[in-house]
Amino acid sequence: MPEIVVVDYRVEWPALFTDLGGRLRAALGDVAIRIDHIGSTAILGLCAKDIIDIQVTVDDLDHPPIGPAIAGIGAVERFKGTFDHEPPGQAIAEADRQKWLWHLRGGTVDANIQVRILGRWNWRYALLCRDFLRSHPATADAYGEVKRQLARHFANDAEAYYDVKDPAFDLFMSFAEEWAERVGWAPGPSDA
Repeated sequence: MPEIVVVDYRVEWPALFTDLGGRLRAALGDVAIRIDHIGSTAILGLCAKDIIDIQVTVDDLDHPPIGPAIAGIGAVERFKGTFDHEPPGQAIAEADRQKWLWHLRGGTVDANIQVRILGRWNWRYALLCRDFLRSHPATADAYGEVKRQLARHFANDAEAYYDVKDPAFDLFMSFAEEWAERVGWAPGPSDA
């Protein structure tokens, strides 16, 4: 597994997403209900691994054109039918955590393309986390420091990195849920 490297925010990340999101939109057409820039590269000023995270929203993971369309832009299927982690203390059905994961490496951009079903728990989680961190820069800064320290200590141990990062992030997300309820949060329009 490659070394985990967390870099300072790059002003190019939104443009890289826009280009790749447009390519995905052209390849997937109406099969993609939404295409969103998610993850740390979608948060202005937040450090991240130099990999664009994209969420493609569909109504069915088994829709036949999805795989060939994503492969057509050069991505490689990493996991079909994998699951997002389950935060401690929550009982989330596997169907609400299921996704497809594709990787695009090399060329002008590296990306993780996560295909999720509209309205499922993991679909909402990705958008809520992005919007919460965009609205709370101090929390984003604290999260960035967690990632920097983890990368410093576990650069060559991805399992340890995520074993600590995921629960730390789940703490931030408990505040995000309270914020979402308080402000009546709902996902905005699709990014691509």
